[in-house]
Amino acid sequence: MFEATTILAYKGENQAVIGGDGQVTFGNSVLKGNATKIRTLYNGKILAGFAGSTADAFNLFDMFEEHLQTTKGDLLKAVIAFSKAWRKDKVLRRLEAMMIVLNKEHIFILSGTGDVVEPEDGKIASIGSGGNFAISAARALDKHSNLEPEALVKESLMIAGELCIYTNQNIKILKIEE
Repeated sequence: MFEATTILAYKGENQAVIGGDGQVTFGNSVLKGNATKIRTLYNGKILAGFAGSTADAFNLFDMFEEHLQTTKGDLLKAVIAFSKAWRKDKVLRRLEAMMIVLNKEHIFILSGTGDVVEPEDGKIASIGSGGNFAISAARALDKHSNLEPEALVKESLMIAGELCIYTNQNIKILKIEE
């Protein structure tokens, strides 16, 4: 479990959305409240979010983007190649880090232990210390409301920010739509 972030992703019929809070903590102190933990990759066709240390995030995002370039943006192939490379790298495999990557067709959770997990429902995934709060809210809102994907992600992260002490309500959202 990572204490310092909450990332939530939602893959709807016509769009993919990812959001993250802005809190960075060190021990029991908040170091920063407006960090960006999500980004677009591969010419805006892939969304990614990260839970773990900031320095590790930049390295892993760059490494994943190289795999996207090699596979010409094929997310499934890039995820598998990236996961193998992450697992084989002696330094990177020791990271206690996770990523969510998605496009309009797929959504995956990646870990340094080589895990590649596609959510059971195929559309909602979360990582980080507030991830369970965010995904619970997202599932309820998805089932019992007519919120658009962007609003659903934002509201779910706001709820997580009310409950998780390592998550704030400074939410950033990125989306891909048709």
